[in-house]
Amino acid sequence: MLIEFSVENFKSFRERQTFSMAAAPRLRKKNCVFVPDVPGEKLPALLKVAAIYGANASGKSNLLEALDIVRRVIHARISDKKALPVKPFRFDRKLLDQPTRIEFHFIENKCRYHFELALTESRIYEERLTSFPKGKEIMLYERIYDGEVENYRIVGLEGEPELHNVWKKLTPPRALFLSQAVENSSEELQQLRIPYRWLKSGSLFIGDNLAPLGRSIQVVGTKFPQFVKDMSSYLQEIDVPVTKIEFEIDKDDDDLDRDSDSDSSSVESLETALQQAFDGSVKHKTTLTHRTELGETEFDFNEESKGTRSLMGFYLPWLALPQKTIIVDELDSSLHPMLVENLVKKHLCNPGEGQLIFTTHDTHLMNTKMLRRDQLWITDRDKNGATKLFSIHDFEGREDEDVEKRYFEGRYRGLPILRSE
Repeated sequence: MLIEFSVENFKSFRERQTFSMAAAPRLRKKNCVFVPDVPGEKLPALLKVAAIYGANASGKSNLLEALDIVRRVIHARISDKKALPVKPFRFDRKLLDQPTRIEFHFIENKCRYHFELALTESRIYEERLTSFPKGKEIMLYERIYDGEVENYRIVGLEGEPELHNVWKKLTPPRALFLSQAVENSSEELQQLRIPYRWLKSGSLFIGDNLAPLGRSIQVVGTKFPQFVKDMSSYLQEIDVPVTKIEFEIDKDDDDLDRDSDSDSSSVESLETALQQAFDGSVKHKTTLTHRTELGETEFDFNEESKGTRSLMGFYLPWLALPQKTIIVDELDSSLHPMLVENLVKKHLCNPGEGQLIFTTHDTHLMNTKMLRRDQLWITDRDKNGATKLFSIHDFEGREDEDVEKRYFEGRYRGLPILRSE
């Protein structure tokens, strides 16, 4: 689960900006937070949901892209000559040749970690991982490129020095040392495998292209039919008259494991199915039966509205992956404000420790009083074109005040400046 994230010199982010899922003290609505179970540490409660507002081109999507950088670096092929997924802040010439810097504070397997990374499009300059077992700080390794050679400092890392040297030699300039260490070690060595698991698959990034998400529900529907009935019931609950959903694998498609004995409760199997869908490697035919007073008729998945397809895709993370950090760009895309409210409410009612982070222009959520002040974030551009990031809780105000009204009054900034002719 995410505690805090910082980014510097990435696209519209110039100076270091920090986004936090740590809950502010003394605010009500306890259903909006959960207390992490981390032995030996007294950590603040963490937020289940965070909504990010701001004018167009203020940096909302850039923040979510920054949250996804490490995962993309991990999944990139070493042989691929594409640039690493970073761009510097271009308005400041001094930063054009400087690396993007990102930091994650997170919890995995009841232990807190701090991961730091500095990289340009061409290579990784710094990489550092620190763990806090039972609250004790242990720097596991540090990697720094000084312009000529890679310098490593390995302190509290399990394994023999000879093995560490093998990992170093296997780490090219564009890959993480963490990745090479995990991929070239036995299952018995868990010290790096645990934080690597969170950085690689602890979050699910959903951009403005919802096609992969639509494919994902079709993939999962073929392998885990118990979700289909629940999803159909949910669609009827929100006034989409779908009484039956049928998923059929393309007969010419041999990429999907059709093992009928697969463990339907396995999160790993669900994640594998999701990855296949996001890679676009599986073909399906999905038929939805609609019922009205005139009778029933069938529609192909691609004939459904964009909103219905979005709802079907969004429902999967809420239902099947309750421990993930779900990151959504423009949650309100093609969805009615009341449906967005319903999805957020379902997430808040989820007993798990999953988190939802999303951008939106839908201020209806501010007006519902469903979220706390520390769950509402704003991106704003300064005179240099740089993104500033802050929560509404940073401003003075009562917990029960009309946040939506004050937002449109410009009290929190984050509004577009409209100039009359």
